[in-house]
Amino acid sequence: MSAVRSRSLAGLLGPFFFLFLLFWLVPLIGGLRLSLHSNTLVGEGVFVGLEHYRELMEDARYFKALRNTSFYAFLSLALILPVAVVFAHALQSLGGRLRSLLQFVLLIPGLTPPAVLALLFLLVFHGRQGLLNQWFVIPLGGQPINWLKDPDVILMALIMQCAWRWLGFMTFFIHSGMQAIPGMYYEALEVETHKAWHRFRWVTLPCLRHVILFCLMYLVVDAFALFSGAYVLLGGSGGTADAGLMLVSYTYQRALAFGEFGSAAAMSVSVAPCLLGILGCVVWISRRWAFKSGGHKA
Repeated sequence: MSAVRSRSLAGLLGPFFFLFLLFWLVPLIGGLRLSLHSNTLVGEGVFVGLEHYRELMEDARYFKALRNTSFYAFLSLALILPVAVVFAHALQSLGGRLRSLLQFVLLIPGLTPPAVLALLFLLVFHGRQGLLNQWFVIPLGGQPINWLKDPDVILMALIMQCAWRWLGFMTFFIHSGMQAIPGMYYEALEVETHKAWHRFRWVTLPCLRHVILFCLMYLVVDAFALFSGAYVLLGGSGGTADAGLMLVSYTYQRALAFGEFGSAAAMSVSVAPCLLGILGCVVWISRRWAFKSGGHKA
């Protein structure tokens, strides 16, 4: 019976892992090989070893892009996840039809193609006549903000676009996790306390740990892969003083604008250890959280 089950699992999972390795491992090996050769896509090129990586360590724009991307990822997480938890908790208290309608509305931005969403946000951020200035900043007595030209707010504009796109999706994931929590957990806690905060702290939050971990990883990977939104809003550049320069945008510039394919490949490969390190920290924090929660309950 176990042999039949093993063959069934292999038949079901085999195509997935084959395609995963084909479309992940092959491009990775090709990018690594390209990063060790001269800046060309034609022929073999000249082997230059780690020269492109050494150049990155002396490239101020690369570190600027890395700082911008890290800051963008951190603020996106800090903004989206807490609000998504609040929204999910609010959805949990609504009736069935109204809840379904709001869930659909919240999912619409995430289902919109990034390029289309960025074009819509041009209307929001575009100079004095932008919707954000006309509907909020000026009516509240503030001075119009040039969201796409002022280096102090360019990155915030990208973060607001990210929040608009993914807040609904994260709310949907977290709300689905809340619905999966067994009611007996809350009933057992009611023996000790009836406070809503205690219900959330000792039941809801620990049970949502894996969902929140998934949302964290999803948003971090999306932040380091950001391209379409920044490209449409900033015209393929990093904006004024490179305030909105992201890693993928800079890689695109080096490869297609300057023809430095080897340098661009080295930049792409160099991001992998950074991203793996961040995701590793997230998993470590999640495990520590689970350990403390389990220890407290024990």
